Amino acid sequence: MSGKAQGNIQVYRKKWNFNIGIVIFGVILVYLIVTVLTYATAKHITAYEVREGSIFRDNAYTGLVLRHETVVNAETEGYINYFVPEGSKVGKKTNVYSISPEKLDFSSSGQADAQEEQAVSSEEQQMILQQTQSFSGNFQDNRFEEVYTFKDTVENILTSSSSQSKQSQLAALIQGGAEGVTAYQAADDGVIVYSVDGYEGLTADQVTADMLSRANYKSTELTDNAKVKAGDAAYKLVTEEEWSVVIILNEDMAQELADTSTVQVRFSKDNETARGSLSIYNTEDKDVNLGFITFNESMVRYVGERFLDIQLVLEDESGLKIPKSSVVEKEFYTVPQDYITQGGDTSQDGVLVQTDENTTTFERAEVYYRDNETGMVYLDEDAFKAGTVLVKPDSSETCTLSEKGTLRGVFNINKGYAEFTQVEILCENEEYYIVQSGNDYGLTNYDHIALDGSDIHENEIIF
Repeated sequence: MSGKAQGNIQVYRKKWNFNIGIVIFGVILVYLIVTVLTYATAKHITAYEVREGSIFRDNAYTGLVLRHETVVNAETEGYINYFVPEGSKVGKKTNVYSISPEKLDFSSSGQADAQEEQAVSSEEQQMILQQTQSFSGNFQDNRFEEVYTFKDTVENILTSSSSQSKQSQLAALIQGGAEGVTAYQAADDGVIVYSVDGYEGLTADQVTADMLSRANYKSTELTDNAKVKAGDAAYKLVTEEEWSVVIILNEDMAQELADTSTVQVRFSKDNETARGSLSIYNTEDKDVNLGFITFNESMVRYVGERFLDIQLVLEDESGLKIPKSSVVEKEFYTVPQDYITQGGDTSQDGVLVQTDENTTTFERAEVYYRDNETGMVYLDEDAFKAGTVLVKPDSSETCTLSEKGTLRGVFNINKGYAEFTQVEILCENEEYYIVQSGNDYGLTNYDHIALDGSDIHENEIIF
C-alpha cells in the first residue's frame, strides 16, 4: 500500500522569483563596461594650469680687465710709505707717497694712537666679510694663487685702518723737516692702485687669447716701508671711468650675440649687475672670438682686479610660464578695426555684413587680437566665408574678407570647451615660453590650457 502511494507523487514546477539585486548589478556592470570602453576610445586632453614664472639663462666666463692705467715710478731710492689707501680717488698734486732713507716707525706716537691703529671699524669689518664670502664662494683648487691675492686684499684693508693716523704722522714729519723724508704728489686725477702686473697700458688690439689664462699671471703688491730704487713702480693711477672686460666666446655664442650691442653682466665677486656695450672681434692668429664688454660705471669697485668672474645674463624675463607643446598657430581674417561695431540687444562686438546691394545685417564677431600698431583686428576664419563683404559703420566703405594673418596662441579650456587665446612670447628655453600677462586678449594666472595644442580644435568639448 505504501508503494502505491509513492507512485502517485506529482512534481510541481518551482515558481520564478524576481531578484532586484541581480538587475541592479547587471545595470551597473553594463554602465561600467560602457564607461571603460568610452574612456578607452575617447580623445584624452591633458590640462595644464598656467602659473607665473620666469626664465633665466646665463653663461659664465672669466674675463681680463682693461683700464686706462699709468704706472708711476719712484723718483729716488729709499723706503716708500703711502698717504692714501688703495681705491681712493686723488686729485692732481695730492700727496700719494713719501720716500725716506730709513724705515719709518709709526707705532711710537703714543699708546693711545697705537690702540687707535689696532681698532678696526665696522665698515672695514664688513669689507673683510664681503671679501671672505666672495673668495670662499668662487675658490677653485686649480687657482690656488688667488689665496695670495685674497691675503693681500685683507692686508690692504687692515693697513688702511691706520691710514689717517699715518697720513697725519707723515705730514708732521715733512713739516717738521725730518731728514730725508720727501713727499711726492699725484701727477693727475685718478684712482690709486698699489699693485702692478705688466698689463698696464694694454689696448684692445693687443689682447690675445693666451692673455686670458691665469696660468702664468703674476701680480706684484706694493706695500709700506718696502725698499725701492729709482725707477721702480711706486703706484698705479687709473685715470678714466671707462673700462672693459674681455672674454672668449665660442662660435655658437658669437653668432648668437652677433647682432647684440649691449649685454647685462653679473659679477660673481659681489653679485652686482651692470649693463655694458658689446663688441666681438676675431683674432687672426688662433681664430678665436673675443668679446669686449665696455662699462662706464663701477670701475672703482673692481679697480684692484685684473681678472673677473662674470655671467652674461642672456635672458631674464618674468611672466606667465607655459609649455611649448601647448602653443599652436592659427590663421585669421584681418580687417581694419573701424569695421568693428556693436549691435542688437547686447554690447558684443560684431560687424555689418552686406547681404545685398542695399541691405546689411549685424553678425557677432569675436575679436581674437587687436594690433594697435597696424590698426587691424583678427576675426575667426571659420565664422565667415571667403569673399564676405563688410560695411564700415556710418559709411559706405566696404571691405572684402580675403587678407589673413597668423597668430600664435593656446587653447583655453576653462569653460569646458577649447577656445583659442592669443599669446605674446617674451622669451623661451628648451621646454617653456614666458608670455605676456595682463593684456586684453591673453592668458591670466591660473587659466587652464590644453597641454598638447596640436591635438585639439576650436570649440571642441573637453571631458
